[in-house]
Amino acid sequence: MRLNTTHWRAVRRYFLVFTAIALLPLALVYLVRNEQIYRIKGYEYVNESHVPVLPEESVHTLSPIDVERVEKRMERRRKLLQDKCTEFGLDVVGNDTWHKPNAWEFLVNKKYHIIWCNVFKAASSSWMFNFNVLAGYSPEFLQRTKEVFLNLARERYPRVSIEQLREAQNDSITFMIARDPFERLLSAYRDKMVFAIPHSYHDKLGRRIVRKYRRKNMDMNSPKYPTFSEFVRWLLDQTRHSNSQIDMHFVSSTMFCTPCVINFDVIMKFDTLDEDQLYLINKTGLSRVIAPEWRNAGKGKNTQELLQSFYSKLTPKEMNGLYQYYKYDFELFNYSATSYFNMVQENGT
Repeated sequence: MRLNTTHWRAVRRYFLVFTAIALLPLALVYLVRNEQIYRIKGYEYVNESHVPVLPEESVHTLSPIDVERVEKRMERRRKLLQDKCTEFGLDVVGNDTWHKPNAWEFLVNKKYHIIWCNVFKAASSSWMFNFNVLAGYSPEFLQRTKEVFLNLARERYPRVSIEQLREAQNDSITFMIARDPFERLLSAYRDKMVFAIPHSYHDKLGRRIVRKYRRKNMDMNSPKYPTFSEFVRWLLDQTRHSNSQIDMHFVSSTMFCTPCVINFDVIMKFDTLDEDQLYLINKTGLSRVIAPEWRNAGKGKNTQELLQSFYSKLTPKEMNGLYQYYKYDFELFNYSATSYFNMVQENGT
């Protein structure tokens, strides 16, 4: 009798273990469906309906006079953009990368009716933080996580088609941030080449550039990463090949966001970002949800000294090649390249 009891206990135990194993995939599906999986991964995802509200003392606003002044600034930027798009024929939809609407890099937040084309190295870290907050990640988690902000965002903001983007724009504010094209390029070069994370994609890319573009008689003390001139020669070769896809950190903002064939309500600029982003936050009614961010600000030398130290080493041919590629970024967003050409002339190269 005791043998039978022991036997049936063993059978029942094995049955329970087998059942638990069989139900484990269903349990995981349940966790994912209820978004608890984010806590398992350490994401500390907060449901979008419970996004923390900023305390009143942390809320920043513009005065009515400032709002009116910034609004006029935005009108001038939109008007210039429209005029330049027409002047260069960029407002005609086509199949090439300059004329085909590109919705690939837009982040669409339907809950708060705000849409952003994420131009890398143009306050992108700052606004990726804000868009992750709007997606429900807690600010505390974002401050300490080692996860890539873009990867976190894409789990909440799926890619959209141009049709989906246009539909979302009907009741949303669409914005982008413009930056002096050569400032942006230098920032991207330093971040992705000079300070590349060891063994990362850009570290390996930099080594390939060195092998191909470094002259044999270069000083043995030359850096392991590409010099700015080597990097520029590589980039110009990329732009000459119609089938080359330019790295998202170096690509022209005009090609990336196609602002001549996709409507933008707000065009912020890196050089007036403090005031522009306050304007946008107020305009979207998000002043109690997100605060102005200024992450990854430059350190060390001031901007003009950095620009001089790098661009003065280029040849007139290299400078002209860069300008031809970024010409629309200069023209559409009212930047001048004159000082850069002067740097090359002063250097006598």
